[in-house]
Amino acid sequence: MTVDPGYWYEESSRFMWPSWPSRPLHVSRKRLPSNFLQTPSWQPLATRRHCACTTMLALRSTTPLQAKGEHKHENRKHGGKQTAELSKEPGPNHRSIGTQQNLWTLDPSSPGSPLFLPNGTHIFQKLVSFLRAQYPAFGFQEVLTPTLYKTSLWEQSGHWENYKNDMFAVHGSTTKLPQTLPPVLKDGRIQPGQLLPPEPVETYGVKPMNCPGHCLLFASQQISYRDLPIRYADFSPLHRDEVSGALSGLTRVRRFHQDDGHVFCRPRQVEEEIRKSLEFTKLVYDTFGLNQYSFVLSTRPKDDYIGTVDEWDRAESQLEKALDDTVGKEGWSLRTGDGAFYGPKIDMILQDKEGRSHQTATIQLDFQLPKRFNLTYQAPAAEVQEGGDGKRDPIKAKLRPSKSSNATPVMIHRAIFGSLERFMALLIEHHNGRWPFWLSPNQVIILTITDHPDVQRYAKEVQKALAEPQGNQLPRALNNNTYSVELDNSDMTLNRKIAKVKQSKKHNVVVVIGEKNVKRQEVDVDVANMLDQRKVWDAIGSARPGAQAPHRKDTGTGLHIKGHPGARLRVRELQRAMQKWTDNYI
Repeated sequence: MTVDPGYWYEESSRFMWPSWPSRPLHVSRKRLPSNFLQTPSWQPLATRRHCACTTMLALRSTTPLQAKGEHKHENRKHGGKQTAELSKEPGPNHRSIGTQQNLWTLDPSSPGSPLFLPNGTHIFQKLVSFLRAQYPAFGFQEVLTPTLYKTSLWEQSGHWENYKNDMFAVHGSTTKLPQTLPPVLKDGRIQPGQLLPPEPVETYGVKPMNCPGHCLLFASQQISYRDLPIRYADFSPLHRDEVSGALSGLTRVRRFHQDDGHVFCRPRQVEEEIRKSLEFTKLVYDTFGLNQYSFVLSTRPKDDYIGTVDEWDRAESQLEKALDDTVGKEGWSLRTGDGAFYGPKIDMILQDKEGRSHQTATIQLDFQLPKRFNLTYQAPAAEVQEGGDGKRDPIKAKLRPSKSSNATPVMIHRAIFGSLERFMALLIEHHNGRWPFWLSPNQVIILTITDHPDVQRYAKEVQKALAEPQGNQLPRALNNNTYSVELDNSDMTLNRKIAKVKQSKKHNVVVVIGEKNVKRQEVDVDVANMLDQRKVWDAIGSARPGAQAPHRKDTGTGLHIKGHPGARLRVRELQRAMQKWTDNYI
């Protein structure tokens, strides 16, 4: 079998990693020796320094999605307990659900790189659009950065030294082929031309994170303290050379997208920017119904860190105050000495319905990268003398005052979803494959009762009206909301159609149309598969007052589903309800 390195792949040096193979370890199916992890061939992962933007993927993932620390040991104690645990029904599996719903596929020609089908692409784009819609409120501006950078940039950032083994390298072709100079006349004789060697091949690194590119953007402009803070956001695809044995569905991949955000600010602005990032994170997770979370503040390591103790103490104090003001003292805990070497960090710990914990969003200060790239902004002399945080620095105060001077900004790494692929897997398993209406790739399905021409014609009219409520005029408006509406007008009986839809559980809204619906110009709507029923029915009641759950269905429609709420609405009323479900992220 192949031992999954993800079991030990963690940022902390407390976990172990083999010193010899850097690829999957193949062992026999026999039980491993009890001293397997204590043998000299295993060495701590202490020399591996991660960039702030790598934390999101340094999480173990098995099937189903598991949180950090939840190892499944074979040698469980007490046979009765082992039998009970083995008999427990496994939780939702994002890989099987993804296959059932046609979200993505994998191919051995590109290991660890999901190929998203239309349904999966729909969800992916909706997640990106959701964050883009929030960015203006939090001051972020989206940027685009290259995928390839010369190794000189990665050497400057420190990634080539500490992260090279996890990066893909691309070797460009020689700029010039070997050439021969033309013959020359020397001493009355024609001498053969000199052979020129080919120019050296340049090596590029495929980016595993966006922070160096954002530093280049900051360095390309003349920045004043009045321009700060500057907030960049980036959805560019990233690549990391994960070992093949650790690849798993959407949770451990080689190509992924990260909602990377970087804030460049003055030292005195750190507390406010951390507070805004925490508010942004809370808003996102509450919107998705993932509200069982807490935060962890990791402080200065004991030995291996950069910067002065005073800088660390001031930064940690600002982070503590931001946490107190945003989530309260009970909403976060302290993890002393567990910060990254470049600065303290805040991690979100999310608990799903199965009681498992996952490390998701992260907010991290970085004292190192701005200095490595010589990033500066024009600061007033008073700020330089104060040390940047409003506290007077006696050493700098003795310097001759000037109108302005250059100061180094503080960099904040921020990721809310982290890997979008991994967040999709988390959503799938949290909701067991049921998607919120606004995010669902299968929002509405229309079922016809008979094959009467009037019913068939009306069903197609309803499908068109619901799919494009704002009409089909070209060109479409930028804010044009369209919906996924499927029509089942086959000759199957209504009961069989309903049973098929209920079994798949992938459609949020079921619309039934019969001859009486055509005469009344109404449709019967079943919303039993929608999440958050209270908000769903609030929207229906707003669209048509009096249509409250449960609603007795007309026997002429044939929609007899005991225990499943439904309503009779006009098409325009259903359009208004769908719009409210979308606007309110239901």
